[in-house]
Amino acid sequence: MMSGFVPGLQLSRDFYTEVVRPLVGAVPHSAALIGAGSEVLAFDTERSTDHGWGPRVVLFAAAGDVGRVREAVERGLPTVFGGYPTVFGGGHGVVVADPGAWLGERLGFDPREGAGVLDWLSAPWQRLAEVTSGEVFHDGLGVLEPVRAALRWYPADLWRYVLAAQWRRLAQEESFPGRCGEVGDGLGSAVLTARLAREVMRLALLMRRRYPPYSKWLGSAFARLSGAAELGDALAGAVAAGDWRERERHLGRAYERVAVLHNRLGLTEPLETSTRAFFERPFQVIGAQRFADALGAAVTDPVVAALPPVGSVDQFADSADLLTRPQGCRAAAGAVLGL
Repeated sequence: MMSGFVPGLQLSRDFYTEVVRPLVGAVPHSAALIGAGSEVLAFDTERSTDHGWGPRVVLFAAAGDVGRVREAVERGLPTVFGGYPTVFGGGHGVVVADPGAWLGERLGFDPREGAGVLDWLSAPWQRLAEVTSGEVFHDGLGVLEPVRAALRWYPADLWRYVLAAQWRRLAQEESFPGRCGEVGDGLGSAVLTARLAREVMRLALLMRRRYPPYSKWLGSAFARLSGAAELGDALAGAVAAGDWRERERHLGRAYERVAVLHNRLGLTEPLETSTRAFFERPFQVIGAQRFADALGAAVTDPVVAALPPVGSVDQFADSADLLTRPQGCRAAAGAVLGL
């Protein structure tokens, strides 16, 4: 690895200003570091430089200008910038594209034409984060800033719907770690506890209007939430515990924390935030379905209210091979949601 690491966002900002913009000249364009790459979400470290990493810019031009801009860039790029090669991973780091084509490829739809229910619920969280994070260096086309503002977060009723689906994921399994432990299945109890901890982390991010990134960066994104230290300690305690009763105790602390946060959002009437027995069984749960039901009841949009309670594509599918194919996500979400 190279010493003197420079974060990719800073490197790419300088690359655009000093190299790419002069090459583009007077051609109207927009430029940003958005899309794939750990540096877009500011998770890159010196380790990131060992493959497929270097000065990058996504350059947007009108369809009729894409060819000549690409040619000008390829003709004028230096071999090295800031101590890093400008050619890596099989090509150089400047993508030149028409905005509509690029957005359609990343999201499965062009948000400049508006975003409907299927658009929102079929767009993977990672892709939404990639388009709304990073940095716009120049928006001469007047495209990127409006798109990013429009996609910053879900409309209110869709937010309630996605939160309800996330609470429902907890409701479906919150008693299982205890039940597994009771019958001597310590491994099963531990696996379920880790799974529930993941869902609580994603719920906390959604509550704070953050698109949960894919698994490699989920913990890092969660750790950046202000005020989440106590919740993180509870989840870490649950995952590290060696006994199901101890797991349940720590999970209960975590559930109560997110229940309090739910009430602070004001999206429903306040709900009781204490854990309680799971029917007549000796397992403590938060009763997560209460929160899902309250959120669902607060939805006023009839289209959203009529949706099956499965949520967005990230909430009913967990295959990287699907979630990296926006058109596949769109087809799957359309089928599952009946849209």
